[in-house]
Amino acid sequence: MTAKTDLGSSHVFLTGGTGFVGQAIVERLLSSQPGTIIHLLIRPKRGVTPEARLRTLLKKPVFTTWRERVGEAEVEKAVAGRLRVIEGDMGAIPPMPREIDIVIHSASAVTFDPPIDQAFDTNLGGAMALYESIRAGGGDPLVVHVSTCYVGGIRKGVVPEARLTHDVDWRAEYAAAKDSRVRVEMESRQPETLSSMMDAARAVHGKEGPQAVAKAAEISRVEWVRSRLVDYGRARAESLGWTDVYTLTKAFAERAAEELWGGEHRLSVVRPSIIESSLKHPYPGWIDGFKVADPLILAYGRGVLPQFPGLPDTVLDVIPVDYVVNAILAVAANPAKKGTPDYFHVSSGAGNPLPIHRMFDNMNVFFKANPIPHESEGHVRVPTWNFPGYTQVARAIGNEERKNDRREKRLERRSSNAANRAKMGEVLRRRSDLETLRNFSELYRAYVQTEIIFDDRNTKALNDSLPAKVRADLGFDVTAIDWENYLQQVHFPSITGMTRAFAVRSSPTGGAAEKALPERTDVLAVFDFEGTVVDSNIVQQYLWVRSAGFRKAAWPGEVAGLLTSLPRYLRAERRDRGEFIRAFLRRYSGMPARRLEAVVSGGYKEVLLRHTMSAAVDRIRAHRAAGHRTVLVTGSIATLTEPLASLFDDIIGGSMHEKDGVLTGYLAQPPLVDEARAAWLTRYAEIHGMDLSQSYGYGDSHADLVWLELLGNPTAVSPDTHLSREALRRRWSIRDWKREGRGIGSIEFPVAEPLAAASSKG
Repeated sequence: MTAKTDLGSSHVFLTGGTGFVGQAIVERLLSSQPGTIIHLLIRPKRGVTPEARLRTLLKKPVFTTWRERVGEAEVEKAVAGRLRVIEGDMGAIPPMPREIDIVIHSASAVTFDPPIDQAFDTNLGGAMALYESIRAGGGDPLVVHVSTCYVGGIRKGVVPEARLTHDVDWRAEYAAAKDSRVRVEMESRQPETLSSMMDAARAVHGKEGPQAVAKAAEISRVEWVRSRLVDYGRARAESLGWTDVYTLTKAFAERAAEELWGGEHRLSVVRPSIIESSLKHPYPGWIDGFKVADPLILAYGRGVLPQFPGLPDTVLDVIPVDYVVNAILAVAANPAKKGTPDYFHVSSGAGNPLPIHRMFDNMNVFFKANPIPHESEGHVRVPTWNFPGYTQVARAIGNEERKNDRREKRLERRSSNAANRAKMGEVLRRRSDLETLRNFSELYRAYVQTEIIFDDRNTKALNDSLPAKVRADLGFDVTAIDWENYLQQVHFPSITGMTRAFAVRSSPTGGAAEKALPERTDVLAVFDFEGTVVDSNIVQQYLWVRSAGFRKAAWPGEVAGLLTSLPRYLRAERRDRGEFIRAFLRRYSGMPARRLEAVVSGGYKEVLLRHTMSAAVDRIRAHRAAGHRTVLVTGSIATLTEPLASLFDDIIGGSMHEKDGVLTGYLAQPPLVDEARAAWLTRYAEIHGMDLSQSYGYGDSHADLVWLELLGNPTAVSPDTHLSREALRRRWSIRDWKREGRGIGSIEFPVAEPLAAASSKG
């Protein structure tokens, strides 16, 4: 009997229309089923009309060929007549219009291992809401329920195209999954859990301020909750015999479809395997984002996967997306009988198997012929896999992670210079690569170590029954796929084409040329003082001041007193930047304010100019030439910055309390550091009408991180280890501004230079 291919004037309701498979279904309906009316469930978005969202969808690449063929006039007719938006989402679907003839449910979660409650809500809860909507509408449409081949769970041998054989109470599992969120959230808020997170956050972010610590601790708590819920999903799925929570919830969604609709109505279940780019339609290689196998392929091309824990003769069941869409529409045109659901595997493993070793050979050949560029070695040299097995791969990953952690700890104890920053960048990239390898090993293990073949006799029979004249265009005969041609000429070029612009991993360095600055008057250029504009800290500055006012006989005593107090200062500096500044500035107690002003305008000025970095001055002048408002900020007292006042529009710093013209050693207000500086910067921008998203910031210390991240153009200047690591991770610009020769002054003032190393920054 010849199968039908024409849906006629059917009204088709589609979920997941903005997703990968959904887009391809909409395109096929528009291009090959001209009589159909398409109802799309699209999530509402504030401030955007349904028609605007539809027009945005139709601008996606999948529709390009159709638009060019029919012309814009026909596109407008389709928008006005054939395409109808139903606002809602899978958690809130309005009653189904009675005019609907066919429902295609293609909406789904897009990851294997989301938190357990999210997986249940999306895959099972969404299906339940759909069938409730259909019942509420009172119609009797055919439902094509798009599932996955892998709903059969962990097993060996041939999986039939039939109802799943399990008796798990899916309603009870759904209730338990939703309850798990409540239980884990409560556990994350227990005092011992929070204390541990606060301690860890304080160790890393303490110098940024208490709010930064609290923020980091809360981020850790949220991630802890997510991670526990992912573990819950993985463990529960495996305990019930499924590979992961994705396949578990897709299996339960099938059962919901059978019980809520298939018992009395027409239901067809289509189970694709791993869906990848199109073979022919709408054009070879069309894909919307990276799919299941693509991260693995690209990681291999980047050289990240030296080995992989797959079994070489395991079948990697891949199917082009246009085959899946053709099968779905053929199933829709040839509905099941009421009360007797049909099942179809759209897969390649039975008719045209692609074993892992053949997939590897194709990747190896392709990336040797088309290597990904490497930042320092010309191009990436891809590895050769010998498939050692999961245990050996996991052990090797663990060894490499420990080795990398030890190297990172050693680098943290070294000074932050260009060479060590480059090494830290390598460590961070290596950590990312190892995390990728570990995640892939866990995530793909069930899919690359299986001994499953999906029976596809129903699907094959349906394809064979299509009219011969349309089979080449609308068919889905997997035996016609030439894997070498598809992978090397179609699929691999498609996914690498999306990434080539980002293939070379660059890292900011101090040697790169500065970009031209845009001319604007609503932009700030904020410079930290010590360690950024001047090559000095508050310890040195204090010595410069004191050496100008002491008799030679008193000088050794002052230096000895400073050295004695140094451990106390360093402990304070490690705890809190502001505490250190307060403690150290007490040494000014008893100095007449006028004497300090005289010293600063005299010999101190010459020394400070000697320690002012010419690259910083050049950058400040470039900002001023571009019309930017230049601001110098110090956590110390502003008096010590006076020699550089002509360079800046504003100098922001502290002042010291006086009594009878004598400095008491107490600041008149809290020091402007870490979070206090961030709060000041936000307020300053509001008062002066400045755009922080386009503004610039320059700092050298981990304590500067919290205000630098407020700015659109942050730069780490000769940064300490912690700021260097964050700048590398966030891909900020990093500059090394060194004092060249004898600075920008003319006379060097003798001071106890070795004490400069006593403080990390002033």
